[in-house]
Amino acid sequence: MSGTLNKVMLIGHLGDEVKMHYFEGGGCIGRFPIATNDSYTNKQTGERVVNTDWHNIVVRNKAAEICEKYLSKGDKVYVEGRLKNRQWQGEDGNTRYSTEVQVTDFTFLSTKKESQSNTGTPASNTNTNTNATPNHQAAQPGPSQQQQQAPQASPAGEDDDLPF
Repeated sequence: MSGTLNKVMLIGHLGDEVKMHYFEGGGCIGRFPIATNDSYTNKQTGERVVNTDWHNIVVRNKAAEICEKYLSKGDKVYVEGRLKNRQWQGEDGNTRYSTEVQVTDFTFLSTKKESQSNTGTPASNTNTNTNATPNHQAAQPGPSQQQQQAPQASPAGEDDDLPF
């Protein structure tokens, strides 16, 4: 084991539509920003302060196509992945840097319509989980397999040390 971990989990709202880039070999990349908020009350003024952080999200292949089809600006989404730093030369000759979240798993939490109507409950048909695989295949929209399975009872007579 290498003793290191690069894992990011975010819940936020899309700040823009998913921008797609298609390659000659048939692959594609989707990019979109997610906003996350942190709030606190200023002790000196009693004023509520909200800080917004923006995160650059990158999804690939089938997952990107699913995001493009079902996500729009304002939607709430959970993404999980790893941080990737990039650098490049800008048009002015200066070196530019960016940090992106390379997505390995995501779940749609709400749509823009739900956010506007303030229902507070995500639609069951908008949940999508995708685990990164070598060929980057994604699950189709719908409840995850984990949600569809009934909880399993432990075998009778199994002794555990739990107090309940």
